[in-house]
Amino acid sequence: MEKISETSEKESQSFEPIKKHNPPRVPVPIQKTLVPDHPEKNAGEGNGLMVEGDSGKWDNRLVRAVNFSGEVAESFRVLRSKILRPQDGSKAAKTIMVASVLPREGKSFVAANLGVALAQCVDQYSLLVDCDLRLPSLAGLFGMSQRRGLVDYLKNKTDISTLIRKTSMEKLSILASGVPPANPAELLGSTRMHKLIEELSSRYPDRFVIFDSPPLRVASESMILAQVVDGVVLVVRHGVSTRALIEQAIVDIGKQKIIGVVFNGHESNFITSRLINKSYAFYGDYYRKKAQ
Repeated sequence: MEKISETSEKESQSFEPIKKHNPPRVPVPIQKTLVPDHPEKNAGEGNGLMVEGDSGKWDNRLVRAVNFSGEVAESFRVLRSKILRPQDGSKAAKTIMVASVLPREGKSFVAANLGVALAQCVDQYSLLVDCDLRLPSLAGLFGMSQRRGLVDYLKNKTDISTLIRKTSMEKLSILASGVPPANPAELLGSTRMHKLIEELSSRYPDRFVIFDSPPLRVASESMILAQVVDGVVLVVRHGVSTRALIEQAIVDIGKQKIIGVVFNGHESNFITSRLINKSYAFYGDYYRKKAQ
């Protein structure tokens, strides 16, 4: 199994506060009404307005990874390239499940960054769906409330177009989890969930749908979802899942379904860090000179 990308332990866990004199390049409005970027294209798909519980403020870890960490951002661009241009020449996966073997391996963080990376493409849109109904966290990374979302669609049959909401980033939308239900396995394994995946993948040909799923060893429904989506990105945190558990997860999902494995929480050695940092410094200087 080819390892697609790595994220640094320092970048994914212990981020320093962002200095006020260095604002993020991605618009992250705070306490502000969000308006759909393309009303005609997204008609009937949520109004993008902030609701109770929203702050509009992205999690500092996410802002840091997107804007200030060249190494982490580049790792997600590599993963994006693997999705857009499969090496075997097959059709690009449009519905992608991001999963981990065990809890606390960083799957939601990886799903959020992948959604951002895909939304940065010229011709692509991305939709993040929080399927971790037991312990949802995806919407919170973007400063959005999780009170209404997938659970309302599956349990109360709420119109899906009223639940999908725009983020403060152009071309990136979110379907939050909703209030954690008493029967998450039954809801995610239902026919209605399968129909939703089909509907989301067929509604817009230029959209990638990314599902943040529960950990495979904790929730049985994740394995069901894995068989319905086009592909799976497996997140592995250094020192958490054993090799045996990872190999068994790949066998259970099916090797042909695995798009790639993201090795999260890896701490680079001195030589690697020096080489990578030197490369990014060089290209940063190059583009700054070209812009002058």
